[in-house]
Formats: sequence, structure tokens, C-alpha cells
Amino acid sequence: MANFMGTIHRTLWASALVGAGMSGAASAESLFDGCPSGPIIERFIEFGKSGKMPPDLGKWLNTPADQYVEPWKPFDNVDYVGVCWVSAWLVHTDDGVVLIDTLYGPFKKTIVENIQKTGTDLGDIKYVMMTHGHFDHVGGAVALKPLLPNAKFVMTQGGWDEAVESAAASQGGPRAWDMIEPEITVADGDEITVGNNTFKVVETPGHTWGTASYMYDVLDGENTHRAITIGGLGLNAIEGPPQVEAYIESVDRVRQLVEAKEMPVEVHLTTHGFSANLDENRQKHAARQKGEPNVFVDPKGLLNQVAGLRERAVKRLEVEKSK
Repeated sequence: MANFMGTIHRTLWASALVGAGMSGAASAESLFDGCPSGPIIERFIEFGKSGKMPPDLGKWLNTPADQYVEPWKPFDNVDYVGVCWVSAWLVHTDDGVVLIDTLYGPFKKTIVENIQKTGTDLGDIKYVMMTHGHFDHVGGAVALKPLLPNAKFVMTQGGWDEAVESAAASQGGPRAWDMIEPEITVADGDEITVGNNTFKVVETPGHTWGTASYMYDVLDGENTHRAITIGGLGLNAIEGPPQVEAYIESVDRVRQLVEAKEMPVEVHLTTHGFSANLDENRQKHAARQKGEPNVFVDPKGLLNQVAGLRERAVKRLEVEKSK
């Protein structure tokens, strides 16, 4: 999947130009029944082989009714407020709320409604922490900014640069989108404390040069676990071996965080659900009985995922070096 995620970002707008203006009505027959990770990945693999977005997949990616996911809670202090193919997370503290990523285009209304469905007042959101500058993660910032009067928008310098440059380059074309001016710029190791939770910035370049991941605590009853939202998993827009090498270093760093003796990462709250069986795990979590473990506390599964990412990146590095 790492090799074709970038193709999505380069062609999604072109293949679904009606997306931004598409109505919320469900298509007569949705491409998928629900949000199944396996079939979605299979369609993206087909897309990656041809490099041409199938019209039905492009339409599905941009139809709010087909993408809709009812907000749900993987942990006591976390709500999922994203759509099927792109995540957005609300992390609650005892003194405000943090939103991770913004969605984009046709889902600007969806994310606001989902936030409100969780019982969250828009004025309680203190920070919007964005993982990187791709439109599907920051494209909703322009719409959200006037609606979140107390929120500051956060990203790395590289993330701000790539988002602002990408939005500017899109102007005048059929895929135009806008980006807010940079607000708070963070760097590796920075921490932002909101109430009883601290969010630590981990720069993980590779997916893009400006990609950041965020670590924070999640609550499950009386238990506290260390979680990470990895900013990007795909090897897209690769500009040569150095970027792939940076990706491998980032993957190795995530592995070290999971294997750490103190405060190890145990939970991955992903930016793209189908990359981590998010909906399948949501269903398992909904059926969880008292005393059973939380399916999202899965360090072994995260290590396996990281190992797979590294393996594919090593192969990609060979390809880049052979060019």
C-alpha cells in the first residue's frame, strides 16, 4: 500500500472533480458495504497498477454519504470524527479538546457535525494538530478556523511549507484548494500540554518531508496507555533515495518508541483507517465484554505493521537507487 498511496494524492482531485461540489446524497449503489479495509485496499492496489483512478472509486472517495462513519469511541477520552478513508480524532482533556487532522473538501460539514455529535462544543477545541501538508489532512483548515474561535492550528515548518505551496500551486485550476496562514510551528520533541494530557511531537519525515506524528495518553477505564498517530505511512511523491532513507529512519524510530522500556507506545490511532483494519477493530470494540482487553491496545500488531512498512521501503529504496 505504501507505493500507491502517493498516487491517490496526485490524482484524486483530477479523477473526481465533482467531489467538492457533490451533494451529500448517497450514490444509488455504494462501492462498498460499509468501510471494509480489505476490499478498499484491493481497489487501491488495482488503481496503483494502472495509475488511473477508476471513476467509481473516485466518486466513492468524495461522496459524503458513502464515506460517512458515525462517531465512535475507541477510548474514554478519544472520539473518531473522520470518514471512512481519512481519519480525524478528538482527544478530550479536563481543560479542553485537541483535534488531530481536518479532513477536506466535501467533508467540511461532516467533521463539524461529527464533532458536535460527540457532545463537544466547538469553542472547547484548543488545538488542531495537523500531521502533514496533504490536502486530505489539512484541506479542511480554512473552513474550520472561523468555527473554532479558541483553537490554534499546529504543524511542523515543513508541513506548513508543503501545505501552503501545494494550495498555492492549485489556484486557477480545477483542483484548487486553500490553506490557512501558518500559526504554531512545532519541531521534534516539542510538547503541548492541554489539561491533563501532553502531546509530544515526533518528526517522522518520509511520507512527506514535513510529516509529524503525535504521542499522547489514552484512557481505558482505570488504565492509561501511550498512543501515537503516525503522520503518514505511504511512500508518495518520492524525490529520490534520501526521502526513502528518511522514511526508513522514521519507521525505525516508531519501532523504538513501541519497544521503549519507559512509556512504550501501545496504541496506533491511524490517519487512514483501512491501513490498520480500523473499522473491523471498531466492530470488535463495540462487542467487547466487561473484563476483555481493548483491541486497540496492540503493540505487537503495531510492530508487525511497522516491519511491513520497512520491508516495502527497503524495496522502494532499491528502485530509487537504480534510476
